[in-house]
Parts: sequence; C-alpha cells; structure tokens
Amino acid sequence: MCRKAASFGKLVAVIVILLWSLLPIVFIVTSSLKSGRDIFATPPRLLFVPTLVHYRDLWMQWRSFFIGLINSTIVTAGATVLAVAVSAMAGFAYSRRRTPMMSATAAALVGVRLIPPIVLTLPLFPIVNWLDLADTHLLLIILYATFFVSMGSLLMRNFIDQIPQELDEAALVDGAGPLTILTRIILPLAAPGMLAVAVFVMVFAWNEYLFAFIFTSTRAKTAPLALAEMIGAFDGVDWGVLFAASTVQLVPVLIVVLVMQKWLVAGLTAGAVKG
Repeated sequence: MCRKAASFGKLVAVIVILLWSLLPIVFIVTSSLKSGRDIFATPPRLLFVPTLVHYRDLWMQWRSFFIGLINSTIVTAGATVLAVAVSAMAGFAYSRRRTPMMSATAAALVGVRLIPPIVLTLPLFPIVNWLDLADTHLLLIILYATFFVSMGSLLMRNFIDQIPQELDEAALVDGAGPLTILTRIILPLAAPGMLAVAVFVMVFAWNEYLFAFIFTSTRAKTAPLALAEMIGAFDGVDWGVLFAASTVQLVPVLIVVLVMQKWLVAGLTAGAVKG
C-alpha cells in the first residue's frame, strides 16, 4: 500500500512538473499561430484557425531579430567549442592528478560558479574597454565559455574518473605522452561527457541576456536583446509578433535538447554510480 502511494505521489509530482514546464511553451507556440484578437480571448479559444501572419510581420518589421539569431548562433557555437575543449583538458587533469592543490582549485571552481554574474560586470568594464572587445562576438564567446568551464571541468572529471587508469599506463609503456593519451584514448571514451557539457553550454549561451545586454550594442547584439526590444517598443507590444519571435528563438535549442537528451541525462547523473 505504501509503495503504491509513493508511486502515485511520484506520478503526480512528474505531471505537475511537466505541466509547469510545458504549459508556457504550448501557450507561446499556439499564440503565435492565433490571430491577434484570439490570443488573450476569454475564455481561451482552444480551437482556432492557424495563421502565419505574425511570422510574416516578424520578418517584415524586425529584421534585427534575425540578425540577432545569426549573432547568437556564432556566439553559441564559439562558446560551446571553447568551453568543451577547456573543460575536457581540465577534467583530465583533475581526474589524473589527485593532489591537495588540485582539490583546492576544484573547490575554488565551485565557489566562482556561485558568484552572481552581475557582480562580475563592473570589474570587467575597464578590462573590456582596454582590450577593445566591447560589442564583439569574441567577448561574448570568452565570457560564456569562462562562465561554464567550472561546471564543465567537474562534469568531465566525473566522466574521466570512470575510464580505467590502466589504459593510461598501457599507453605510457608504449611511449605515448599526456597529450596523446588525452586525444587518442580519453576523449573518444569521454565523448558522452563532452556532448553533455556542449548541451549545457549551448542552452546557456543561446538564452543568455545579462552579459549581452551590458557588453553589446549593435554589432554583436543577440536574439534575446531583440526580444527585449519588442517588449519595450514605443508603439506598444505586438504580442503575436513577440510570441512568433519567441517560438523561432525556442525551436533550435529545443531540437538540440531533444536530440541530445540521453547525453544530457548522462551529464546530470555522471559520477552517481562508481564501478
């Protein structure tokens, strides 16, 4: 009886979480296909004739949004490649070099990750201006990758911990150096971990707003900033166009998460079970 009650409780919890997560997405997507008068109709209209007029208006009125999508793609791809590469190398070092100093730096990584991003913006201003990196894709790539390297390094360490060190020792006997061991043995076996890190970085970089808002203005302005401009438009908010833009911005990252969900789950559970 207790087991049935526990199972029922878990089922209810899962349903509540799914509704909490999916209902806003369903509302945004369906609203982007409704006519303007039907979006906030009371009671809500569940049956309606779909229209693409809001997507047409989005293309005609907000070309800057699509430029923002291109910028977001460039920044997300660059940040993902950089973060995964650095995290893989750092994870290898943390996994194979178990020293008090390495343990201390791992704890420091966790501490740095807990610092609110807004706290870092003021000290970064003079550095960014001195390096002449303001409003550039490179700046956002470095910021996003740096922000996620801490978690990515620890995540990769957990994956690499599950790879037997006997493989390293056998490669050393054959004359392989650390770089060869990393690229020829460790990385192929830790590929699921790298994909998990990549998913986390992509989701974060694609949706990040704060750093993009503070450090960009025109050249590197990303899609989230364009969405914010739609909300703050002088002639009022065109909710249909806004929901259409939100849907367009949502679809790529949603596809990535769905395609790579098994590696994402692997990343969340890495190190939970030791062989």
